[in-house]
Amino acid sequence: MPGQVGAYRGRLAPTPSGYLHIGHAATFWQAARRARGGTLILRMEDLDRERCREAFAEAVLEDLAWFGLRWEREGPGPRGAYVQSHRMERYRQVLEALRESGPVFPCRCSRGDIRAAARAPHDGDEAFLYPGTCREARSASGSPNWRFRVPDGDRIAFEDRALGTVVRQAGTDFGDFPVWRRDGIPAYQLAVVVDDHDMGITEVVRGEDLLVSTCRQILLYRALGWTPPRFLHCPLLRDEQGRRLAKRDGSFSLRDLRRRGLSPREVRARYGIPGS
Repeated sequence: MPGQVGAYRGRLAPTPSGYLHIGHAATFWQAARRARGGTLILRMEDLDRERCREAFAEAVLEDLAWFGLRWEREGPGPRGAYVQSHRMERYRQVLEALRESGPVFPCRCSRGDIRAAARAPHDGDEAFLYPGTCREARSASGSPNWRFRVPDGDRIAFEDRALGTVVRQAGTDFGDFPVWRRDGIPAYQLAVVVDDHDMGITEVVRGEDLLVSTCRQILLYRALGWTPPRFLHCPLLRDEQGRRLAKRDGSFSLRDLRRRGLSPREVRARYGIPGS
């Protein structure tokens, strides 16, 4: 594990599926402020083959630096970044460990199957609770998805550095979740847990829209026998009507704000991003 035991280690983790959004930049700015006096690393989360592009990765690196963010050039990738697509063998090792220990199961369900059979929608980052169709499966031929079996009725609680005590109910707020896709790509939950563990991250700073994801990841940490980092979930940036500024809103990318002639300081002031 890199770094000294007990030393603060944070991370920036952009996804190069478009130009860097002001909402993500605000979260990264908070992460950088938290890491002062410690270590901040950069990890490029580029596992989405359909959406991620090398050109976007280059733009993200350029825009992060323009915005005033600095990180340790510790990783083997461009500008000292770690790159998820270079770590596939490590993810496979962890999947095999989970298969051997038993908390994952093969799943043949498509998104349409889940939508048709699900009990109810919930407010997490998946539209519907998984109905448990394949839950008792132990083996499967071909290339299935792999899902994590959440403990029925388990309450997942953690202390958030911004929000205080956060509690979510397994089976109500979220259900069995994917850790590996049938196309051979690890799901977000598994890749992030493996990366944060291997890279010695002591605190994860992310948006509050990922609270349910954090609960899922805590279950993965438990299953793997690893200690989770601390968590701080930032409020999301919103417009005058209270609507979330989403990544699909291209006009709120740092690239677009730069083209309008705004300086990094002016961008931070406009969107209420504190301090320099």
